Amino acid sequence: MHDLVIRNANLVDGSGAPARPADIAVDGPVVSAIAAPGGDGVGAARREIDADGRLVAPGWVDIHTHYDGQATWDPELSPSSWHGVTTVVMGNCGVGFAPVRPEATDFLIELMEGVEDIPGTALHEGIEWRWETFGEYLDALDDMPRVVDVAAQVPHAAVRAYVLGERAHEDATDEEIAEMAEVVREGLRAGAIGLSTSRTVLHRSVHGLVPGTRAPAEELLRLGGLLAEGPARVFEVVTDQPELPEERAWMVELARRGATRVTYGLAQVPWNRTGYRDALADAEQLARAGVDVRPQVSCRPTGMLFGLQSSLHPFIAHPTYRALARLPLAERVARLRDAEVRARLLAEEPDVASPIAVMLMSRFDQMFRLDDPPEYEPDPATSVAAVAARTGRLPAEVALDWMLDSEGEALLFAPLASYVDGNLDAILEMMRHPRSVLGLSDGGAHCGLICDASMPTYLLTHWVKGRTRGERLGLEEAVALQTSRTAEAFGFTDRGRIEPGKRADLNVIDLDGLTLHAPEMAWDLPAGGRRLVQRADGYDYTVVGGEVTFESGQPTGARPGRLVRR
Repeated sequence: MHDLVIRNANLVDGSGAPARPADIAVDGPVVSAIAAPGGDGVGAARREIDADGRLVAPGWVDIHTHYDGQATWDPELSPSSWHGVTTVVMGNCGVGFAPVRPEATDFLIELMEGVEDIPGTALHEGIEWRWETFGEYLDALDDMPRVVDVAAQVPHAAVRAYVLGERAHEDATDEEIAEMAEVVREGLRAGAIGLSTSRTVLHRSVHGLVPGTRAPAEELLRLGGLLAEGPARVFEVVTDQPELPEERAWMVELARRGATRVTYGLAQVPWNRTGYRDALADAEQLARAGVDVRPQVSCRPTGMLFGLQSSLHPFIAHPTYRALARLPLAERVARLRDAEVRARLLAEEPDVASPIAVMLMSRFDQMFRLDDPPEYEPDPATSVAAVAARTGRLPAEVALDWMLDSEGEALLFAPLASYVDGNLDAILEMMRHPRSVLGLSDGGAHCGLICDASMPTYLLTHWVKGRTRGERLGLEEAVALQTSRTAEAFGFTDRGRIEPGKRADLNVIDLDGLTLHAPEMAWDLPAGGRRLVQRADGYDYTVVGGEVTFESGQPTGARPGRLVRR
């Protein structure tokens, strides 16, 4: 008798093959049999679920998250687990919490707070610091049962801080690089699935750029070359201009060495609106030469969410708003509705030195009202700037009015990249390219500004069901993008497809009823820290390692998730 059988499934197995009716048997943590419904089929089970024709797909594999701290205190790893994610990869963008010297924990917290907008108070309260080495960090993760599987990369910035101390932002000597290499080697031998670094000027903390941002290619090649010593094969990098010859050169050289795979974030940018095509073509040409470089792309624009409770919005640096910022929300809303206060606020400019910040806060042609359900492919004619032009108002006026809706809890959607053409056609092109891989959800990060952990759900609600302004994805195609494609990119050979012998990570989904709700602010992190969360309806069952972890969107209490070591 099987442990679990899911009957009458509309099985989309993650391979890209056509959907088919099936019964699926599970024994222990793996799928044990698949058969056509009816007749003897797969046999009986201790528990049976009648899918009644609903979609059954592999659990989503999310390769770009920042749950490095949250994974040490939260067994649920929400909001990702609410969206059918069953495996997450952490340690991206070069930041994380190991290795760490006992006296340097504050530095890593300040780094994560600055780069990934995770409240420092929550990290101070939530992390117990039961480790120093990366291997000890993995052991601490392994000790905690949770609802999803987790895997971690060694973060370059933490390695630099561990070896160089207060000189973490400076050039390293040959001896220090050799010491960093030993630290990375220890992490890989302990089970890390790769190494990551940050090369972007957008990643900053109170200490400046992320350690390693300006590291020379020799250092990156020395550390990344260690990936060839074992089965950990991924080097993840976030960089502003991967097309620059000097940046491309070290990534390609690293990928040439020892069967290492390099993945970097790729988006459509306004200063080079078709540059992503060159990057994809380059990746394809490199693949023909046996060099594995995978541009990592998203299924919707990275979306800043501007609201009165967010960490950034168009008025946050205005002197009048700053004087009100600490008031309770209801009182703040009342003051902002006052005619005199409103006039004074709208007459001001942002009082901030950073031109990047000013630009982000004033791109009114790239700001849109976010309703419920949310629209992440809005018509440019509905932007703040367009509405202001039609109604004879200032764009700032329109933005303020919209933010004051819902008693100050309304949000504006401000796409950060990949919305240059006012549609998602470029994203569709990037997703469909054979050398790209889906990622960049940033689950667990940017708590006060971004909530993209719901991307796997959006892949179905928008790209399969709801898109009206262009071509859609086929169901089988969409499922493969978030399962077998992501699993394969990080070398997870035991998951990403539903077939006998593979890990029984499954979602039973009411595709017709699958609905993505608007993000909302919650104060449920340790020490009352804030974060944006987003719910969905339609995940009837989520199964991890053969155990049902969610039923009708609610946790069952089962925590079969484990650390995935390489």
